[in-house]
Amino acid sequence: MPIVLIVAEQQPDGNLRKATLNAVSAGSQLAQKAGAELHLVLLSKDPSKLAEELKGLGAKAVHTAAAPEFEHYLAEVYAPVIATLAQELKADYVGAASTAMGKDLLPRVAARLKAAMATDVTAINGSGADVTFTRPMWAGNVIAEVKLTTPVKVLSLRATEFPAAAAGQAAAEVKTFTAKIEPSKTKFVDFKEVKSARPELTEARVVVSGGRGTKGDFKEIEALADELGAAVGASRAVCDAGWVPNDLQIGQTGKVVAPQLYIAAGISGAIQHLAGMKSSKTIVAINKDPEAPIFQVADYGLVADLFKVLPELRQALHALK
Repeated sequence: MPIVLIVAEQQPDGNLRKATLNAVSAGSQLAQKAGAELHLVLLSKDPSKLAEELKGLGAKAVHTAAAPEFEHYLAEVYAPVIATLAQELKADYVGAASTAMGKDLLPRVAARLKAAMATDVTAINGSGADVTFTRPMWAGNVIAEVKLTTPVKVLSLRATEFPAAAAGQAAAEVKTFTAKIEPSKTKFVDFKEVKSARPELTEARVVVSGGRGTKGDFKEIEALADELGAAVGASRAVCDAGWVPNDLQIGQTGKVVAPQLYIAAGISGAIQHLAGMKSSKTIVAINKDPEAPIFQVADYGLVADLFKVLPELRQALHALK
C-alpha cells in the first residue's frame, strides 16, 4: 500500500508546532485520495512526550528517533535521516507544513530522493494515481494545478488552508528507529527568541496589521491588538522602513496568516500583502483611500483616518467588556 509520510515539527520550547496538526490533516486527505497509509515521523532529543500527542491523530504509525543532535533543528542533520526513512518505508509522498523549517528541510529531502516537489500546496485533488496539487504562483495571481510524476513526491503544505487534525482518534503504533547521523558542516550556536505577551502571529485567532498609513506610529495598532488579545502584523513597506521588526511582516515574502479576524489599518493592499492574508475568515479594512485594493478582498471596509477610528473602536470594545 502507498505511504504518505508527514514530518512533525517541534518548537524550540519542546512543544509541538501547531502547524503540524494542519499538515497531518492534509496528509490524511492525501492518504484517503491516494488510497495510502498515513505515517508520521518525529526527530527529537526525547520524542516520548510528543509521540503521545501524535499517536492519537489518526496515523497508522508514528516513527520516532532520539539523538542529542535532534535537540535543535539543523537541515543538514535532519534531511539525510528523513530521506533515509522515506526510502526504507518506500514512501510515495513526503510532506510537512510550509513553515520556516519545512521550507528549509523539504527541498534537501527532495534532492536526496530525486523527487519532484510542490510548494505551498493549498488543496489536494483527484484520486489514486491521478492525485494533483493546487498551489499559488506569482503572489497568488495564478493558481496552478500540478501533477508530480516522479516515484516519490515531496510537498510543503500551507497550514492555513487545512483544518487542524483532531486528537482522540485510533492510536497509532509508535515505532522507534535508529538514525544514522551524518557529519555536518553547520553547528547550532544559539536561538534568540523574540518574546512577546501577544499570540504567535501565524497562530493567532485575531490579527491587527498596520501599513504605510500609520506613518510609523504603531501605538494605536498595538493598543487595539492588546484590547482584542490579538497579534500585531505589518506590511512589507513598514518593515522595510524599519518602523517595526521584520518578523511582523505579512505577505508573499513574509508570513502567511489566516485568522478568524484580520484588521488591516492603513494598508493599501498590494498583491504581495494580499498573498499572505486573503485566506482570513473575516477581513476588516480601514483606509482613507476609497480606491485602495484592500477593499476588494475586505468583508467590511471603512473609508476613514485610522488615527480617529482605532481609538473609537478600542473604546467601544472596552465598553462592551
